[in-house]
Amino acid sequence: MRKWPRTVRMRLTLLYGALFTVSGAALLAITFLLVRRNTVFRVLVPCAGMKQEDCPNRRPGASSDTVDPMRELMQQQHALLRGFLVQSGVALAIMLVVSLALGWLVAGRVLRPLRTMTTTVQRISSRNVHERLAFAGPRDELKDLADTVDGLLGRLEATLDTQKRFVANAAHELRTPLTLERALLEETLTDRRPTPEAFRATFERVLTISDQQGRLLESLLTLATSERGLGSRVPVDLAALTEQVLAARPETSAGGPRLDPRIAPATTAGDPALVERLVANLVDNAMRYNVPGGSVEVATGSRDGHAMVSVSNTGPVIPPEQMARLLEPFQRLDRSARDDGHHGLGLSIAHSIALAHDGTLSALPRPGGGLVVRAAFPAVYPSGRA
Repeated sequence: MRKWPRTVRMRLTLLYGALFTVSGAALLAITFLLVRRNTVFRVLVPCAGMKQEDCPNRRPGASSDTVDPMRELMQQQHALLRGFLVQSGVALAIMLVVSLALGWLVAGRVLRPLRTMTTTVQRISSRNVHERLAFAGPRDELKDLADTVDGLLGRLEATLDTQKRFVANAAHELRTPLTLERALLEETLTDRRPTPEAFRATFERVLTISDQQGRLLESLLTLATSERGLGSRVPVDLAALTEQVLAARPETSAGGPRLDPRIAPATTAGDPALVERLVANLVDNAMRYNVPGGSVEVATGSRDGHAMVSVSNTGPVIPPEQMARLLEPFQRLDRSARDDGHHGLGLSIAHSIALAHDGTLSALPRPGGGLVVRAAFPAVYPSGRA
């Protein structure tokens, strides 16, 4: 295999030459057999019943008493066939060289679009990922390959843009509390008559900001873990996890949203910690972005081969065109509340966890205000059948 030519063009040329040689040799063999048969029939029949001196197969100058018509006939036939074979072999060799040259040209012509696509792909990097192959040939395998590569480049461009926005938003979210911490410390240091109470108030605010930064980093780590995929899967009881999440929540204060759980059996396969985080994020988001005296409905169940958890809440009216944006990191409808310790990662983390479990996360606005978020996972039944 090491001696086999490494270029596709050379391999195609040798393949074309081999196919021509085999087909040419087969054609010559068939022609040889036909010529041999027809020559024997045509020469033997005219000499039948003739005298030796009248047989056209007798060599000129030979005496009639030394002529053997059958022997002379066989010698002529053998000489004719040998000449035919030699001439055919020479013609086959010449055409083999011609076929190799033509095969080299044809292979180059066929592979030219591939070389063009290869050059374009090699030139594309993160700075010009917007470029496309834009192959304008007929609808064939090469056109399908070029369109597939263009689709891949489009997805890569979208992913890179998403990552750039994510990094920019993360840097902004992390820089804001750092700037605030520095301002608080500088204000305390420039105070000519600081008091213990002022130091305590500053330290308490700095600790609060540090806690917010810790939660942000924890959320970013969870998001990165869910986007990396799952290493192993175990059965996950959505109903039990949802009950645990609801039981761990603090008591709702007077006038706060009312929880309305509707738990039904639902089992999937995946990472229990990540699925629990998904349910907790959905419930926290529904409780936080609500109206006084509102409600939150949490439901689990199985339907159409999917284990589902649904969280709906009352709340402000959400424009339908804003729904896709809410599933992206650091996206919130109200960007003014920056001191609440929340960074708009709840739904994006839930969306990433659902995708890591081969599931889906859909969000729809309620007509009267609020949101309905539904996560669907492939169901796993007690027998192990998914």
